[in-house]
Amino acid sequence: MSKLENIVSLCKRRGFIFPGSDVYGGMAGTWDYGPLGTILKRNMMDAWWNYWVDQRDDMYGVDAAIIMNPQVWEASGHVATFADPLVECKECHGRFRADKLVDGATESITTEAFLKADVKCPTCGKKNWGEIRKFNMMFKTHVGPIDDDSSIAYLRPETAQGIFTNFKNVVDTIYPDMPFGIAQQGKAFRNEISPRDFILRDRECSQMEIEYFVKPDDWERAFEELRAGQHDFLENVIGLPASAIHELDVPEADRAHYSKRTIDFMFDYPNGEEELMGLAYRTDFDLSNIQRASGKNMEYRDKVTGETFVPHVIEPSIGVERLFLAILSNAYTEEEDRIVLKLPSRLAPYKYCVSPLLKNKPELVERAKEVYEILKKKYTFVTWDDSGNIGKRYKKQDEIGTPKCVVVDFEGLEDGTVTVRDRDTTEQVRVKVEEL
Repeated sequence: MSKLENIVSLCKRRGFIFPGSDVYGGMAGTWDYGPLGTILKRNMMDAWWNYWVDQRDDMYGVDAAIIMNPQVWEASGHVATFADPLVECKECHGRFRADKLVDGATESITTEAFLKADVKCPTCGKKNWGEIRKFNMMFKTHVGPIDDDSSIAYLRPETAQGIFTNFKNVVDTIYPDMPFGIAQQGKAFRNEISPRDFILRDRECSQMEIEYFVKPDDWERAFEELRAGQHDFLENVIGLPASAIHELDVPEADRAHYSKRTIDFMFDYPNGEEELMGLAYRTDFDLSNIQRASGKNMEYRDKVTGETFVPHVIEPSIGVERLFLAILSNAYTEEEDRIVLKLPSRLAPYKYCVSPLLKNKPELVERAKEVYEILKKKYTFVTWDDSGNIGKRYKKQDEIGTPKCVVVDFEGLEDGTVTVRDRDTTEQVRVKVEEL
């Protein structure tokens, strides 16, 4: 199996990620997080929030509604332009993203260029294609008891608009100094034509986004500061190797409709180089559109000069699932006799696993329970394991990324020590319980 297939297998086997609606045969593009995946995901999102919001004086958080007034998406341009190139096979009627069938193609691929590439249908192998057409990826729904055009609404395809629509609320209540940012974490929904590559491209995902508001002539400085911050976060907080992260300055033809400049941070996933996160200069596109469409003033008044202006925006945006898979891809290691998830300690679902050497010896179990309670109060994320022999327990904890295994043995009953085994080196040392 490929490395990605091995990661998918481990995720289901050890309770990180399950296929959505698995008991009913699944639903393409949806995934459920199991007990360990939920903790890892929360640790990862908490690390992002701590780095970008809690540790800074110029960032503020919001948590906006998922279903918003449809005028939001009309003003933002999503109703008209949030689309992927859809192509249909005339033989089997399979539908695919045209740009994903042609190596090196972009979302602006034309029918002529697609046909010239002479690609086969992934389903039936034929080469009988229709015209490329744009497919809007927003999920449409209806709000209220009437199912007609007057009740149409959309599930948000990004969290950013919830930030923009709350810009004036934040300014009026907090009145922050310029520049400042508003951050949000939350669900986003995209009706992907062909979900693929595990959690890399799915229909329901989570995003972590910041809209950083600046004076119009200050955007380049802020852009570079946030650019450096993204590298610092990915490499020094999350622990991804710098050698696996690459910057792609997105050409104008492939940028989002609101962007004047975009850098995609690409990562070397097991299936190849894919986008991990983006950094976009959105100018005053969103706030000016809101001002025009709503009639509400979106200007900011400088506290010192009294100058009023519509702020420009720098947007660092990262997909939770993409970061989750990057972390797993980097941590997953196959050694001669074991599989190890070498997760950073701050992200690992459990910090310690506590075990009695033998579960049929009451004195060992009692002491191990005492050690477990001590560590649980101190570190919270601690697990207990007395199943199978000690070797099997070690292998299980290695697979789920637990940094340290603590074992209570007979010697420890005499001198108050425990054996601590390191996940990465497998070395064992004796330590006093109070020193853990």
